[in-house]
Amino acid sequence: MQEQLQGVDFVHLQFIDIPGSIKGISIPVGRLERCLAEGEWFDGSSIEGEARLAESDLFLHPDMSTLVRVPWEQPGIARVFCDVRNASGEPFLADPRHVLRRATSEAAELGLTYRVGAEVEFYLFEDPTRQGARPGRLKPVDSRSYFELPVEQAGLVCHGVASAVETLGYQVSGTHHEVSPGQFEIDLGMDDAMRTADAIVAIKLAARSIAARRGLLATFMPKPLVDASGSGIHLNQIVLDPDGRNALGSSSGDHHLSANGRYFVAGQLAHARGMCAILAPLVNSYKRLHGADEAPSRVTWATTSRNALIRVPDTGNGDGAVVEVRAPDSACNPYLTFAVLLQAGLDGIRQRIPLPPSAEPPGQAGISDEVSDLLPAMLDEALEELGWDMVIRGALGQPVFERFAAAKEREWLAYRRHISDWEISSYLEI
Repeated sequence: MQEQLQGVDFVHLQFIDIPGSIKGISIPVGRLERCLAEGEWFDGSSIEGEARLAESDLFLHPDMSTLVRVPWEQPGIARVFCDVRNASGEPFLADPRHVLRRATSEAAELGLTYRVGAEVEFYLFEDPTRQGARPGRLKPVDSRSYFELPVEQAGLVCHGVASAVETLGYQVSGTHHEVSPGQFEIDLGMDDAMRTADAIVAIKLAARSIAARRGLLATFMPKPLVDASGSGIHLNQIVLDPDGRNALGSSSGDHHLSANGRYFVAGQLAHARGMCAILAPLVNSYKRLHGADEAPSRVTWATTSRNALIRVPDTGNGDGAVVEVRAPDSACNPYLTFAVLLQAGLDGIRQRIPLPPSAEPPGQAGISDEVSDLLPAMLDEALEELGWDMVIRGALGQPVFERFAAAKEREWLAYRRHISDWEISSYLEI
């Protein structure tokens, strides 16, 4: 630790609140030893979705395995992810990292290890401020498309983010231009679920900071432009057995899925509507999910179709099946997202839920739209489905469920009361 802290003046203690915002406290490096012993106090009641007034005395306890210098900050700044605990030292049940740790511990009791890779999409706009930003006024940094070389400024941002995230110790497998002008993707290799969640947070912080220094605005809003693709986080999942082999794959199984692989996918499909509010947590999220552009709108799975909720691509690797889920967007809380996906899959294994037929493009064997469920069309519908799904509620735990639902109900009410520019232009002179 002494080597890591050499030349460090301040340590930023980072944590994530329930809606997924990145929070933190900076402490002088000399205070870190005391923080390790006692925790660093903060007022949890002041953070949306964290604590009620009766639980306001909370403490940040650093996870020292995540301590690292921040490459995009001024010299002398390090950061460490923290667990949130109450005054007695017990885990705070509404801490998203605790929720994920509990889920992976349950998997470990079954001899299973959950690993996740991520394809993180975002936009770069020339508009350097958020004030007055509307879809019609946002100007993408370029006019290029899928896999085309980005303009210099955008390339420097993407390469800078990828390099910074690798410096933090995470595996970046690549970065490229996405389908819409100004849209980019950074891909994370398969890793422990907690580390991948931490890496997604790091990407968001790095992208915003590095873009701002070049006069650009990086946004992870799911659907910032009406006539362009939304930004998702496609998650590639595997589950390892006690021998380190892929428990989801089988070279002799249908679609290279083992029996547990089929149950795992079936569990995620069975709970798709219930966990949709976690995967797609904003009012704006549902404009992505129901706007085509390879975003799912139905509870289906497939091997090739990129409009399916879950895709099991042919990896060409026998028993190396990967389960890709395509509903999560770039605004989701990755810790809660991974926790509910894992618990849904484990429920499929425990209950031996049968896998429905795959839905493939026209001309291939599959199921019709008429026999597949729709994903929720709006945030209020997704919240209602969350309330009904006891497996997903159990994955979150009652403290997180209550706080998440309350925060999102406030968001939905504010949206319902808002008068949009479209309403004014459409109805003002009728």
